Amino acid sequence: MDIKIKITDREGILHEVEAPTDMNMNLMEVVRSYELAPEGTIGICGGMAMCASCQCYIRSGHELPEKSDDEEAMLAEAFNVEESSRLGCQIPISPELEGLEVELAPEEL
Repeated sequence: MDIKIKITDREGILHEVEAPTDMNMNLMEVVRSYELAPEGTIGICGGMAMCASCQCYIRSGHELPEKSDDEEAMLAEAFNVEESSRLGCQIPISPELEGLEVELAPEEL
C-alpha cells in the first residue's frame, strides 16, 4: 500500500509523492528515490543517524516514533534545527504517515 506525503524541497517547491509502506523505506530514502535533493546532499551517512544531511521539519501533526539517543545527539550538533526537526532516515514509512507534510532543512555547507 502506498501513502501520500507532501515534501517541500530546499528550493521551496512542494512535491506530492507516493511512498510504499511495504518496502521498509524511510523518509530519507523516499526523498532520494524522487531525487528531491541533489545527489550527495542527503543521506550521506547511509541512514545511520551519523550525519544531519536528511534533517527535515515536520509540518503536520503526525505522531512519530520517539527520537533515539543517536538522533537527539545528531540534532544537538546540527545547524538550522527547529522544534520540529527530525532526521528523515529515522522515520520509517508506515500507513500512519498518510498525509505527512515535511520540509527539507537547508543544506549544511
